[in-house]
Amino acid sequence: MSDHAHPLVQVQRDGDIAIVTLDHPARLNPISAVLQASLRRVLADLAADNAVRAMVLTGAGRAFCSGADLSGMLPDDGSGRSRGQQAADAMHAMTNRMVLDLRELPMPVVCAINGVAAGGGLGLALAGDVVLAARSAYFYLPFMAKLGIVPDVGSTWFYQRLLGSGRATALTLLGDRLPADKAAAWGLVWDCVDDAQLMPEALAIARRLAALPAHAALETRRAYDAAAGNTLAEQLAYEAERQRELLDTPAFEEGVRAFLEKRPPSFAPRGG
Repeated sequence: MSDHAHPLVQVQRDGDIAIVTLDHPARLNPISAVLQASLRRVLADLAADNAVRAMVLTGAGRAFCSGADLSGMLPDDGSGRSRGQQAADAMHAMTNRMVLDLRELPMPVVCAINGVAAGGGLGLALAGDVVLAARSAYFYLPFMAKLGIVPDVGSTWFYQRLLGSGRATALTLLGDRLPADKAAAWGLVWDCVDDAQLMPEALAIARRLAALPAHAALETRRAYDAAAGNTLAEQLAYEAERQRELLDTPAFEEGVRAFLEKRPPSFAPRGG
């Protein structure tokens, strides 16, 4: 593995897998301005690196991410803007783009939730393609119950889609913790594993994802995002149009050839 240092974010390489770690364990990896800027730079670097075929995102220490850095939100920045105006501007300029950067990565993303994913950290945790949680981990939205504000960093979008309105609303209003085993049973995450098995299992999943066609993650995300807003007829048309392009790719040719030859397919990497 090779290591690359960024403020509050660590990157390691395990072959064609990048392991990205939120690295401010003393404060439970809050979403500070510095962490966001570092993570966005890391994601941009990985998106441009065709040798990376899958990514694992996790946290250092006993938390995945504790959410917004509230201590950094209280001071007046001298701009004359209210605290709410400052926060909204920062979300538009950095936080929201960070989530979109993650969702627009050209490679599959495994989120390995090693501990609490609270507040905006929950949105970050659920932005992965495959979300794996340690048994001691839990998900927690204190926004409305403790602060009187709506969940953000995409939390409402992910919770609604993955849990349904009833459970998402109850968890938001009650402010209850959702333990990892129940999160798996409810379909919020792919699986819940013993703490010691979290990273070995996350890497095993990442290696499987790394063998997929280079366009697999983006095409799959876009297909399901389209399905959420389409009628059945519209989605059938969407599927047909994507097949119009994808059946003419080298990846499909290799898949058919491998099927006929009774062997695993060997797909070219990005840029290959």
